Amino acid sequence: MLAYPSSIDLSHRTLRFLTTRLRAQQREIGTRWRRLSAGRQALLALAHLRCGDTYARLAAGFGIGVATVYRYIREVIDVLAAAAPTLSEAMKTMQVKAFVILDGTLLPIDRIAADTPYYSGKHKRHGMNVQVLTDPFGRLLWASPALPGSTHNLTAARRHGIIDALAEADVKCWADKAYQGAGRPVRVPFRARRLKRWKRRHNSTHAKIRCLGEQAMATLKSWRLLRKLRCSTTRITDIVKAVVVLHHAST
Repeated sequence: MLAYPSSIDLSHRTLRFLTTRLRAQQREIGTRWRRLSAGRQALLALAHLRCGDTYARLAAGFGIGVATVYRYIREVIDVLAAAAPTLSEAMKTMQVKAFVILDGTLLPIDRIAADTPYYSGKHKRHGMNVQVLTDPFGRLLWASPALPGSTHNLTAARRHGIIDALAEADVKCWADKAYQGAGRPVRVPFRARRLKRWKRRHNSTHAKIRCLGEQAMATLKSWRLLRKLRCSTTRITDIVKAVVVLHHAST
């Protein structure tokens, strides 16, 4: 088997953050010996999450078994997911912002046509629906648990309690037409075939503000594992939470 050096486009600060978390976890559970140190385990998990490297490739690169790779990565994701901010915690940060941007994205998964709940008619593919809240500059603040891809964005936002939380915290929110009817805290563009000139100007200004939220989607998709998930759908929420924590640690 051939081997070659590679790199991960993350800072050493991210590696140190994750290593510290893992060492604390290992002390808590009383780990005595492992095939990889906490630092190497952190590097292994970052290669999987950031680069999308498979278990087999990581096993060959780190000189351990595939089952061990799976166990180490699962442990890292669980540790990070436990540290992810809840919606109420994130809302405290959002209250000091001028406004936030709400949008939904589809994380592609490897499911077949028979898996109807995961098929998004809008995107014409199978995936998981994730709602994202960003600040006025498009920086990622919070990401929701994953729901089947067939879930409408407004339904997902209500199910996660996002609309109620925004209203209770009195936080202004910009969103696209998919959130029409969300209520007072969410501002959406006008919908009609023929709009008056002032309404068209309003929609143009609204689009310029809302498009900044696309930067958060790009931030999520920069973690290549999220571009095509091949794991159980029950694990995707924890993976998204882990990515959010690592993103905040690296900024």
